[in-house]
Amino acid sequence: MTGRAKHWFRDDAGSVTAFVVIIVTACLILAGLVLDGGLALSTKARAIGQAEEAARAGAQELDLQAYRAGRGARLQPSAAAAAAYQYLRAAGANGTVTVSGNTVTVFVTAQSSTQLLGLVGVRGFTVTGSGRAEPEQTPGAAP
Repeated sequence: MTGRAKHWFRDDAGSVTAFVVIIVTACLILAGLVLDGGLALSTKARAIGQAEEAARAGAQELDLQAYRAGRGARLQPSAAAAAAYQYLRAAGANGTVTVSGNTVTVFVTAQSSTQLLGLVGVRGFTVTGSGRAEPEQTPGAAP
């Protein structure tokens, strides 16, 4: 009967090991998505903040002669762009600035490196943030 009992059982050697490897790999990828995705979102929030602050810095560069003459708050385009770029440099950010009419628009590009997803070949993410600002028009203000 012992000969017959051998046929009832098959050899399972190594099947649990393959299952564990697959589950551990899946858990690492899932943890990587959570951790590295959170880091990427944090980097994006920082890029948006830097872009908004740079745009506000640029929107403070007013043409004072036009304002005093009663023509409202108008930007000096070259000074506005220079102030926004200066803020970006001070913040250590890379970006572009455009001044169109009375609006300063800033786009910031940042890199977010990965911690766990690097194990599966994903080295990092590129994230962007943007901000816009205009000088505040104060109705009824004395020129």
